[in-house]
Amino acid sequence: MRRSFLITYDIRDDKRLRKVFRTMKNYGDHLQYSVFECQLSTTELLQCQADLGAIIHHHLDQVLFVDLGPSEQRGERVITALGQAYAPIDAACCVV
Repeated sequence: MRRSFLITYDIRDDKRLRKVFRTMKNYGDHLQYSVFECQLSTTELLQCQADLGAIIHHHLDQVLFVDLGPSEQRGERVITALGQAYAPIDAACCVV
C-alpha cells in the first residue's frame, strides 16, 4: 500500500542541498523550495531514507517525513496558502 508523505528538509551546506534536491526529484512532486509530496510504498520510503541518510550530515541537517496517510483514500490534492498564492512548479528548478 502506498502512503502520501510530505517531506521537507533543512540542509546547511549548498553542495549537500543540491544533492538532496536532485535525490528528492526521483521520489515525488516539488511543491515549494525544500518541500516535496511523495506517494511511497514502504520499500520506497526506506530507500528514500537511505539515499538521503547517505547525503546529509546527521548532526547539522534535518529531513522531516510527515505521513499524510494512505494514498488510495485521499481525494485530489487541496493546497491553500496564506500570502502569496500557491502555484504548481512546472519549470525546472535551479538551486544555487
